[in-house]
Amino acid sequence: MSEPVIFPLDLPELTADLEGGLLRRTVHPSGLRILTERMPSARSATVGFWVGVGSRDEQADRGDAPGSLGSTHFLEHLLFKGTPTRDAYEIATSFDRIGAENNALTAKEYTCYYAKVRDADLEGAVGVLADMVVSSVIDEAEFENEREVILEELAMASDDLADVANERFFEAVLGAHPLGRPIGGHPETIRAARRDDVMAHYLSQYDPSTLVVTAAGGVDHDRLVEWVVRALEAADSSRWGLGVDRAPARRHQATDDSAGAAPTSGTQVLLTERPSEQINLMIGTEGLRFNDPRRFAFGIMNSVLGGGMSSRLFQEIREKRGLAYSAYSFGASYSDAGVFGMYVGSAPQKAAEVVELATAELRKIAASGITTEEHERALGQIAGSSALALEDSDTRMGRLARAELGSGEFFNLDTSLERFAAVTADDIREVAALLAARPQTVVAVGDASRSTLVASE
Repeated sequence: MSEPVIFPLDLPELTADLEGGLLRRTVHPSGLRILTERMPSARSATVGFWVGVGSRDEQADRGDAPGSLGSTHFLEHLLFKGTPTRDAYEIATSFDRIGAENNALTAKEYTCYYAKVRDADLEGAVGVLADMVVSSVIDEAEFENEREVILEELAMASDDLADVANERFFEAVLGAHPLGRPIGGHPETIRAARRDDVMAHYLSQYDPSTLVVTAAGGVDHDRLVEWVVRALEAADSSRWGLGVDRAPARRHQATDDSAGAAPTSGTQVLLTERPSEQINLMIGTEGLRFNDPRRFAFGIMNSVLGGGMSSRLFQEIREKRGLAYSAYSFGASYSDAGVFGMYVGSAPQKAAEVVELATAELRKIAASGITTEEHERALGQIAGSSALALEDSDTRMGRLARAELGSGEFFNLDTSLERFAAVTADDIREVAALLAARPQTVVAVGDASRSTLVASE
């Protein structure tokens, strides 16, 4: 069985052959890491500036120090709003004039600013992204404007009851753990955010040791390294100090089975009343962290349980009984915690029946495993969807960054599929039994008053 490519933090240069491409990695003395995957036939490239700081890294107010709740998402917006050399309009036109697809994303453990461009325009995109990440002025007027924009964004999310159920589910399963907080913040934390506190969060968290630049597509590694270093030095060499040696940082990884969530006992049922014709149900528990060796068995189990139209949840709840339009299962994994869940949208009067059907399917796999046909079908689904995803430079760019910021292990397609193929029937049953034995949480958002669920005391 082939081994993953390891990304040691103290190795200055690394090269590895990939499926149809070439991976290269440079660790700059400042702690900055640059990774590329060259796709020989590509005429475009996707580049991302990834900072290993997410919503979990924010701090609540303390008596002796202000907090930073909401700062990570605030920065995602504000870094597009101006630097000493470009105002917000100039940043926007810099991308538009080359037809770039550009955006940013905030996650629980990282933030990314990215652009997809023609290969000929990659240097220009790197210059703008570097300027944004290093030299944002966090203008006071722009800060107040974006406060209103973010509040509108949160209001829009609040109108999507499936999103609301997802946020409530994470909060319920992970409890007081920082991963349980919503990525975008709460309206009250956004209203309370102060420009100086967000700026302090920016200055303390964004530096070369936390920055990973990844690119995939029509990209030359040596030239990209040159462009990135030059752009960062030009943007703000005084604050970032690329001439100062630093050790690159990688988030601490858990080494035991504890997810770090708030302990619960039995099944908790949480109801949120919202005007709706449906009720949005999330059912689940603590999951697996991202480096858990059982994650490959979980991937197959999840595919069989709720990964497609032939999955057990879809067939049992929708096809056989007509109780829902949408039914699926999922997993979310982080450095020291994870979440496993099942989602179903149903009529309120059918809520209790749907919850029982979903949990029963998990218990069946825990007790009896899956069939040979299901096992083979899941392997085919995973192989096909993984190969199709890798046709896109965006996916390849993100794959590099998550490996670098996460476990430091890079699994190419073949190595990953070998791990899935090595999973046994007992492995699948055991991971289902692990999840089924954990305290379950049921979150229901919608017309809860007409549902057949009873809230926990």
